[in-house]
Amino acid sequence: MNSDSNPILALALTFAVMSLFAIGGANSAIPEMHRVAVEVRHWLSDRQFADVYAISQLSPGPNVLIVTLIGYSVAGLAGALVATLAMCLPTAVLAYFVSRFLARSSHARWPAIIQAALVPLSIGLMGASGFVLARTSDRTVAAVLVTAGAAVLASLTRLNPGWMLLAGGVLGFAGLIG
Repeated sequence: MNSDSNPILALALTFAVMSLFAIGGANSAIPEMHRVAVEVRHWLSDRQFADVYAISQLSPGPNVLIVTLIGYSVAGLAGALVATLAMCLPTAVLAYFVSRFLARSSHARWPAIIQAALVPLSIGLMGASGFVLARTSDRTVAAVLVTAGAAVLASLTRLNPGWMLLAGGVLGFAGLIG
């Protein structure tokens, strides 16, 4: 049985592999999720992907909720469950074994060096995620300006991002951006 004819298997394989490369959490894998879900598998359109991302971020709970929503849109409740487990289980098992290995090497310098090297990598992956999401959801000049303004405000101040989300939501609801 191949994954092209079985959406459950495709979800499991896609997210199991992706989970192992999501350094920094599920949000760091957004560009790859977009590429696979929209461009390769055609599970979602750009607009649907942006909507699924927005819903996952507004909902309480972990950032991995986007995977659950993608799985649900592909194969209903079974797809949601399989996608979520595939995204969480491999990394949980890997993290368990790596943490046990690092605990035994606590006096060595190399674990700290590896951890320090992963920080810029995860920041870069999250930056790429922001770029992909802006590209898929900003359809007007006003939306691009709001996104750019929010990015500048977020990087220069300690303003809670919730306020920026609220402001963007109000502008969108008022029909000023879309």
